[in-house]
Amino acid sequence: MKTILKGLLAVALLCPYGGYAQTSDRWQIAPDGSIIWNVSGNLPHGDHIEMAGKKVALWLQYGVDSSGASTITRTIVFPTYRLSPNKTETAMMYSIKDDMLPRFFINNKLWKQDIYNGGPVKALPEKVRSIRHMGVTTINSVLGNDGQVELRRTFFPSDILPLALEQLVFINHGQQPVFIEMESMQLERSPAESRTTNGPLHFAVRTAGAGRQEVGAGDSVRFVIGYSASRGNEAQPQINADAELAGRNARVSGILSLLRLETPDTLLNTAFAFAKIRATESIYLTKGGYLHGPGGLRYYAAIWANDQAEYVNPFFGFLGDSIALNSAMNAYRWFARYMNEDYKPIPSSIVAEGDGIWHGAKDRGDMAMIAYGASRYALAAGNADSARVLWPLIEWSLEYLRRQVNENGVVHSDSDELEGRFPAGKANLNTSALYYDALRSAVLLARQLHVPARDYAQRADALRKNIDRFFGATVEGFDTYRYYEENKVLRAWIATPLTTGLFDRKEGTIAALFSPRLWTEDGLASQSGDRTFWDRSTLYALRGVFAAGETAKAMDKLEYYSRRRLLGEHVPYPVEAYPEGNQRHLSAESGLYCRIFTEGMFGMRPTGFNSFDCTPRLPEGWDHMALRNIHAFGKVFDLEVKRKDKGRLLVKANGIDYTIKEGSTLPIILK
Repeated sequence: MKTILKGLLAVALLCPYGGYAQTSDRWQIAPDGSIIWNVSGNLPHGDHIEMAGKKVALWLQYGVDSSGASTITRTIVFPTYRLSPNKTETAMMYSIKDDMLPRFFINNKLWKQDIYNGGPVKALPEKVRSIRHMGVTTINSVLGNDGQVELRRTFFPSDILPLALEQLVFINHGQQPVFIEMESMQLERSPAESRTTNGPLHFAVRTAGAGRQEVGAGDSVRFVIGYSASRGNEAQPQINADAELAGRNARVSGILSLLRLETPDTLLNTAFAFAKIRATESIYLTKGGYLHGPGGLRYYAAIWANDQAEYVNPFFGFLGDSIALNSAMNAYRWFARYMNEDYKPIPSSIVAEGDGIWHGAKDRGDMAMIAYGASRYALAAGNADSARVLWPLIEWSLEYLRRQVNENGVVHSDSDELEGRFPAGKANLNTSALYYDALRSAVLLARQLHVPARDYAQRADALRKNIDRFFGATVEGFDTYRYYEENKVLRAWIATPLTTGLFDRKEGTIAALFSPRLWTEDGLASQSGDRTFWDRSTLYALRGVFAAGETAKAMDKLEYYSRRRLLGEHVPYPVEAYPEGNQRHLSAESGLYCRIFTEGMFGMRPTGFNSFDCTPRLPEGWDHMALRNIHAFGKVFDLEVKRKDKGRLLVKANGIDYTIKEGSTLPIILK
């Protein structure tokens, strides 16, 4: 498994993105909301994208070489088909390159090189005309010297089965009939049963519709290749391309229908829509129920205190997708199993469908991540019964954190969410800022549940002062925060206080974040002077700068970042990191992107099961913005913001109009 992963990443690194300065868009937004690359030079180019269903993930590495021909590697991951030893990364996974597919013939001439029969045979030329993404990936090519045969290839995962599909439609644009053939293939691989944990397991590549057909002028023929998994004596899933494509499209359409962003900026609207897809599709049906997973060829059927508890679950509280809500509750329930009377830390990650844990970086501030995310989620979701289930976990985590407060009044932790990649000292800013926010939310949640809030408000007040006293510092000339006691250089995570309502040092912090010391062509460097970046800190920073009221500065960087991620060289989603992982499209980062709008631009801060504070930041030049079909706070409603006149905004929530001064906070109670 590790060998496969290293090999794929080695290939991907042939076309690194981290050093690329974007001067023009490779992709364009189509009228239907998809993005399309109309291939017209600037070759070769390669990229990768991940798509997911409930039992499968499809990681597609695609490219166009210097001759204009396609190159594709399909990596299919089956999260609940486990190998031994049963670790985080040991889901069954196979890669299929073009030369492993069944052969295709057009008028008896081979399309793609033949690696069989002792050597390559000259193949029909291919010219890729376009590539399109929108929940599925479609590659359009023309074949042959005369270009009379068009090929449309569509790649997508099944929504419910351990099955990924590749559909190939050949269209005859010529005046004469064409004979087109796909050879039949039945390939199966089975790891030794002793190397599986729930086997025996089987992987299969199978064809549907194979054979030779005469295609008349203007007609077409379709062939399908299925990549599937089975267990024991189960039959491989049936290949029904029409049903599976309909299921995939229905799932994507359902996600897109929820929490719709409407602004005058098509780029931001589209980037938000794509981020919703990636954040929400990556939920797998495990033996312990629905479980969100980051993906990236490594992180499946497992949860983390940052990715799920902190990053994406609070977003799901606003989205309202039933599967996503289910996965959020499951994640918090899984963490709650590890509460204990001795207040030993909950593991950072629960892996292998719940059968194992990972705690290699010790306490990364995980209890702050859990308490922060669970309390925000409980309020936004607006379900009292769910909140009662989560309350013991929140209380336990807050008590654990109280016991970790050191002599300086801030929280001790062994590392942070970067797990030792960069120094974090014995107490870091991120952990204490999240703890502060969790205390504030817990006070509000206790009020809704009619339970004692203990001394949470007093602890929050004391912690606010201690954060400023201990972490506040002049770093590289900026009046901001040191990330830990010995820290002498700027760090990206100085953005966290801005997202938790700590604005005492906002001017210096924002200046530092957007200075050349930290801001790079790919957003924030993790540390000044280092080329490494992790999108999560950039996404926190953009949300925080909006929350701090610096709308123009936030918009400038949000526009740049969104264009780069949606229309640049590596598309269409926010990424994890570089150089580590070569910018995998881990899914929780897409949830963080959406939170830039819900919590940053629209300034929604949950205050109760049916209430929130709204501090809208309507960008200059915009006369309106809206979030439609919000499923939160026990209601389904729209939130609209319009410019009424100079200095005043009209806010409409659930059909009720409010007029507020620009920059002020509006308490909204939904009735």
